[in-house]
Amino acid sequence: MLVVVTYDVSTETSSGRRRLRRVAKTCESMGQRVQKSVFECQVNEMQYEQLIRDLLAEIDEAEDSLRFYRITEPTEVRVRQYGKTRSIDFEAPLLV
Repeated sequence: MLVVVTYDVSTETSSGRRRLRRVAKTCESMGQRVQKSVFECQVNEMQYEQLIRDLLAEIDEAEDSLRFYRITEPTEVRVRQYGKTRSIDFEAPLLV
C-alpha cells in the first residue's frame, strides 16, 4: 500500500531538533521524501504498523504533529505530480 506521512516537529529547542532528525531518518528508512516534511512509503500492513509505532516513539505529542494517509489503488488516478519532483515508481522494474 502507498502511505503518505506528514509531520510537523517543533524545533524551538535542541531536543526538538533532535526529534526532527530522528523522525526524518525513520521516514527515510521506509520511503522517499517528496517534500521537506512529507514522505511516500510503499509498505505492507505489518511495515505500516511498525512505522506508526516507530514514529510515535519519536515525537512529543504535546508539541508535534504526525499524519498518515493511505492512498487507495489505483495510485496513478489518485496521485498527480508536477514540477521538478522525481518520485520513484515502486511498481516499475528496477533498473541498475
